[in-house]
Amino acid sequence: MVKNAFNQFALAAAVAGALGLAASPAFAAGEGKEKCFGIAKAGENDCANSAGTHSCAGHSTVDYDGQDWKYAAKGSCEKMGGKLESFKGKGTPAKSS
Repeated sequence: MVKNAFNQFALAAAVAGALGLAASPAFAAGEGKEKCFGIAKAGENDCANSAGTHSCAGHSTVDYDGQDWKYAAKGSCEKMGGKLESFKGKGTPAKSS
């Protein structure tokens, strides 16, 4: 009986640890990155959107949606046509030269 309880505890701890890592935006972003809204193409967002219509990376359905975000190098978001906060509408990606 003690062994069964230990196995259940170990499984619960492993699941909790995995969920904690997955939910940590700082862990996923790394140094020198920030969330940039309005620059992700459909299916290329990095995580859930701010509107709550999906909760996973790669689930965006519209190019440059202001509710979906992707990590970008710090200081480059606006240059890419995005914003640091979510917004209604679409981003205006900068033309590549």
